[in-house]
Amino acid sequence: MNKTEISKLIELCGEGKISETVLEMEEREQKRPRREIVCEMASRLHIMKQSAERGLASAEPTTSGLTGWNTGLMAADTHFTLLGDLGKRAMVTALAVAEENARMGLIVAAPTAGSCGILPGVLIAVSETLNIPEEEQVMALFTAGAIGTAIAETATLSGADGGCQAECGSASAMAAAACVELLGGSPAMCAHGAALALKFVMGMVCDPVGGLVEVPCVKRNASGAVNALAAASMALAGIQSVIPCDEVIAAMGQVGKYIPPELRETARGGLAVTPAAKRLRPLTYMFP
Repeated sequence: MNKTEISKLIELCGEGKISETVLEMEEREQKRPRREIVCEMASRLHIMKQSAERGLASAEPTTSGLTGWNTGLMAADTHFTLLGDLGKRAMVTALAVAEENARMGLIVAAPTAGSCGILPGVLIAVSETLNIPEEEQVMALFTAGAIGTAIAETATLSGADGGCQAECGSASAMAAAACVELLGGSPAMCAHGAALALKFVMGMVCDPVGGLVEVPCVKRNASGAVNALAAASMALAGIQSVIPCDEVIAAMGQVGKYIPPELRETARGGLAVTPAAKRLRPLTYMFP
């Protein structure tokens, strides 16, 4: 395949998994042993987990003072959890990683820094809750990577090019597909999960307050994790996306071109220019 197409990838999978097919393709293209490639992916998983641990352990605000404490508030909340323990864990982990990124900590851009908490939030929460072995978690990242690659090649992963749908939306799609595979779903189900997740946030703008990846970015990571879990749950139940995954991806890219520049990571529209945002100190000097 010159360009990653999910439909063709599913055909190549046959009765197997997306992750196995992708790994075989990587072996051929990179001309490297399978063990080396898997070890590299495992190292990324470990960085994801470490960033989550650091984020969970810290309540230090970021330099701007816009975020840094949300993880602790969510983790300490003892009220009835509307989304259940797994959903709460996914949200807390996503917040932790996103806040760690805002503190300039080491994270895995999955697929971007602004959306870095969604995939680890879902992967860690599902794996820890259901006792999924690390080997399977690593393989699920190859499935997530296939979705991310398809989006990058057909549309965009950049908020500056396509709005937040291209960042948090893509991360949700990647996480949904990984989650479906972890729970035994077929390659076709993985594709439906990715398509549904991306459809749920189609058109989401990128309007960072102060031009920083903090507001509303950090909290969107938590909602993106929930989005992914919802899409994966639907796909595993047999619900299908009427629009094929490849076409959903292409549509997202087209929608991104329609979003005006003011709403594509320029901090010149949306939440970034609200009265409250302009009143924030010491950020006001950053506004046009």
